[in-house]
Amino acid sequence: MKETINNRLKDINIENNIWIIYLIVIGLSYYANDLEKDYFLTGNNESKEKYRKINAFIFIILIIVYSYFEKDSIDTLKNNKNNKLYQLSLIGSTAVLISGIIFLYIIIKDKNIDAEIAFN
Repeated sequence: MKETINNRLKDINIENNIWIIYLIVIGLSYYANDLEKDYFLTGNNESKEKYRKINAFIFIILIIVYSYFEKDSIDTLKNNKNNKLYQLSLIGSTAVLISGIIFLYIIIKDKNIDAEIAFN
């Protein structure tokens, strides 16, 4: 029982660090939106490229975070194979990971920043 509590506390500490990462991502997203706005108002190509690079960086970080949750869901399901909630958790974390990969692909391919990309 004590080992289970210690493992859960360790997970909570990791999640607290992830919240800090999310705060940084939110700040970067806010800055990227300003760059996007500048590009559309002024046609400044430098702002456009900075916007694309920042968004690519954001989604690389998010894919790393999403991968952590994917691995955690897989490990939890391995230990609790017959639990439907853990199966659903794995499906959800897989969907989020896939969405991050798709958004990163769009950012890389969309040179004109036509598609709206949002960190959700």
